Amino acid sequence: MKTAFVKDPSIISVDDTEKPTLGPGDILVQMHACGICGSDLEKVFGQYGQPSMKLGHEPAGIIIDVGPNVSEFKKGDRVFTHHHVPCYSCHHCKHGNETMCKKYYETNLTPCGLSEEYVVPEWNVTHGGVLKIPDSMTFEEAAMIEPLACCVRAWTKYSFLEGDSAAIFGVGPTGMMHVMIAQAKKFSKVFCFDVNDFRLDFAKKFNVSESINSTNKDRYQKILEQTEGRGVDVAIVATSSLKALEDAIEMVRKGGAIMMFGVPSKGAKIDLDMSKVYSKEITLVTSYAASDNDTKDALQLIESGEIDVKQLVTHTYPISDSQKAFDHARSGESAMKIIITK
Repeated sequence: MKTAFVKDPSIISVDDTEKPTLGPGDILVQMHACGICGSDLEKVFGQYGQPSMKLGHEPAGIIIDVGPNVSEFKKGDRVFTHHHVPCYSCHHCKHGNETMCKKYYETNLTPCGLSEEYVVPEWNVTHGGVLKIPDSMTFEEAAMIEPLACCVRAWTKYSFLEGDSAAIFGVGPTGMMHVMIAQAKKFSKVFCFDVNDFRLDFAKKFNVSESINSTNKDRYQKILEQTEGRGVDVAIVATSSLKALEDAIEMVRKGGAIMMFGVPSKGAKIDLDMSKVYSKEITLVTSYAASDNDTKDALQLIESGEIDVKQLVTHTYPISDSQKAFDHARSGESAMKIIITK
């Protein structure tokens, strides 16, 4: 079977690997679709700041074998599989910080999600890390469960009201998911910022209030003019660009909230005027990854049609063309979500 690995900086190697051994409580999945996300790109092209360098944590497929102790799932089941599952009993989990759980990092797909076949460990199988998907849901849609779950989790970190306004900095796939969530929560105004003209034009199809190039010198004034001089209630930084964080601090209203959602490079630093953060009483929060509770919520949002993720998929590549797929995702040229298939 073919599996994609980070070989060297900016280089992906697709190698022939042996099928992993199936334990008594494990399941073997044939990958049918797996999305490329910002953290994958950071692993290949940047300086990823987290322990795991495995690629592919958005896989969906069909179960092709199960261990003798598995009773809840069977061959032929169509599933989404979460790569990390917490313990729900440690200090972090009890405080709602499931993605900080030590067990969360220990649970991984083998060899990884970006493989023609992969093993889901018993812990994940028995602790909510495997979700059956309906026949009506495509594998490409199911591959969007994990990134949507990350967005869903982020929205639990700050307060908002119906009729509020939001600025989304970086309108790639997850940025657009934040747009759709804001609209589903009946925000009155949603502003989109990016330097990619294709993505700014793409966002306009979603009836956003305005798509603004991040280099536009009048960008602050545009926001003030449309928010009665206050600034937005919520600013979501869905990009690794720390310049976007600076803009968010300028554009969020007094007492507003900033969500730092995009994955910064390891060692990334910023020079902030903290007196402005303090005096504006800004709530600055971060959100890392998602728990399996978040993936269940995301599955429901997709299945119900409340969040239509399929319109975000612009390109698919076979696993053998993983390097081309990652290069394309990095450039963002005329692309939104890029999915790798078997």
